Amino acid sequence: MPRPDLNLLVALDVLLAEGSVTAAARRLRLSPSAMSRTLARLRRATGDPLFVRAGRGLVPTPRALELRGTVSQLVEGAEAVLRPATAIDPRRLDRTFSLRASDGFVENFGPELISRVAEEAPGVRLRFVQKIDRSSSPLRDGSIDLETGVLGPTKAPELRVQALFQDRFVGVVRSGHPWVRKEMTPALYVGGLHILVSRRGLDRGPIDDALAALGLERRIKTIVGGFAAALALARNSDLVASVPEHHSGTLHRGMYSFPLPVPLHGITVSLFWHPRSGSDPAHAWFRRLVRDVCAGAPGRRGIGSDGASDA
Repeated sequence: MPRPDLNLLVALDVLLAEGSVTAAARRLRLSPSAMSRTLARLRRATGDPLFVRAGRGLVPTPRALELRGTVSQLVEGAEAVLRPATAIDPRRLDRTFSLRASDGFVENFGPELISRVAEEAPGVRLRFVQKIDRSSSPLRDGSIDLETGVLGPTKAPELRVQALFQDRFVGVVRSGHPWVRKEMTPALYVGGLHILVSRRGLDRGPIDDALAALGLERRIKTIVGGFAAALALARNSDLVASVPEHHSGTLHRGMYSFPLPVPLHGITVSLFWHPRSGSDPAHAWFRRLVRDVCAGAPGRRGIGSDGASDA
């Protein structure tokens, strides 16, 4: 059985509204003869005359009157589907957004993000998903909405990326550490006992490469998978943690931090999402909210990604 021509619904909706072939033709920008042919097709499709003569005009049949409400709703629904998405009212949103990030992000910026969501969109729920690897699969399959981290070669090429902030690595020790207020030099730095952060369990990172270029080597005492763990150990020992300064700002509050005495490239923390969500007004609102939280963080630096790179 051939599929019906859905364009006939629009024509029937206009005919029912105008009650005149001539007026309907004018509204649809058709000739009267073309509109008459369309009415003939509608009659064949429905098996009903739909409109009959009454003096000089047309009157709808009972079948046409029965269809009036349904046809109007169908046409209105189709137009809404095909209309570009418009701005949304966040206060009317009833939705869960998933953000894949590090534990450090949740600790540093989660409270502010939750507060902003509660203020702007009380019906929205946040789901923080732990970041255990660099796979792009969760964004591709739609199980998460956004991800934060450092752009690397393993990221799916179709992902949309927006830089959030620049960060740099600093050394951090407990407040009573012997290094507090000492002038930091490469020799002093390598003389300490260090915590290496490596999500992949490697035994060296970019800091070690920078030291090697100076003919130096630091002593790695322990290896952990994230910056939060490194700072927890450093807070309760004389071990030295090297972490992104702004990403871990809350985590090393009350501790002593110092610039690393070796040349090291900074890192750019970015926001990632899949193109399928690019035009969704609600998703765009959530992206904007995350960016605002980043921009409003201490030092206007924003969020980071625990374990995004080895250090």
